[in-house]
Amino acid sequence: MSAPAPAQAPTRRERQRQATFEEIVEVSRRLLRAGDDVSLRAVATEMGMTAPALYRYVDNHAELMTLIAHSVFEDVIAAMTAARDAHPDDDPAAQIVVATWAFRSWALGNREEFRLVFATPPTPEWLALCEASSSVPISALADCIPAETGMQQFGAFFAEIFGRLWARYHFPIPADDELDPAILEVLRMQVGAAAGTEADGATSPDAKAELGQEAAALGAPTAGTVWMFERAWARLYGTVTLEVFGHLHPGFVRTGALFRATMRDIGRDIGLEPEWERLDALARA
Repeated sequence: MSAPAPAQAPTRRERQRQATFEEIVEVSRRLLRAGDDVSLRAVATEMGMTAPALYRYVDNHAELMTLIAHSVFEDVIAAMTAARDAHPDDDPAAQIVVATWAFRSWALGNREEFRLVFATPPTPEWLALCEASSSVPISALADCIPAETGMQQFGAFFAEIFGRLWARYHFPIPADDELDPAILEVLRMQVGAAAGTEADGATSPDAKAELGQEAAALGAPTAGTVWMFERAWARLYGTVTLEVFGHLHPGFVRTGALFRATMRDIGRDIGLEPEWERLDALARA
């Protein structure tokens, strides 16, 4: 078999175009952080271009927002990755605690960018796609936001650590018959190929439940583990959002007391209470 041909170096024109894209994102994020208008015209003016010239790079405002969101998600995932990688993979408890605190720190330091990627309502078009989807990713919100933004990668970051947490601690998870039937099918779709594909092909609720139990025994995701993940994320995200938007007493935000309490509540649910003194010390550090 012949060796693959070496990748061709980008041309000067391609390098210039890429540099312009990077400048568009940089200028847009600077305007966003300053609380200024982030329209195509405003970005073009800041760059010393005309609006028609900018349209050669960005088709519309929605595409501009997608480019910004992708850049923002790269930054927050990088911050969480650096925190996670300071601890070994065989200590997922430490990894998820420090990564979660890194997310909170980033959010409090980048409030306008947090607002854009985590607190901007999905457009009607995105919601229609979400409702019509037959395959829901591990994070429900990710299905309502274009893949190019990086939301899926953000959800997958926490989901991967959460899976290793369950493999390590085997904390109690609800069985299928303990879950609300109204959400059980949605949760099964979220499980994906690991368990949901076979379960969806089962002919009866009992057969689906049996497949779910077999998946749990093998350490694969189940509707119950996805439900635990979604509940944990909802509490963390809700607390950080209240902090970012100043809807809590400043003392709670300054000390991180409410966030630590939320983390400990979740820790009790997933078997981390015996180690909480160690984990809380990591968080305070």
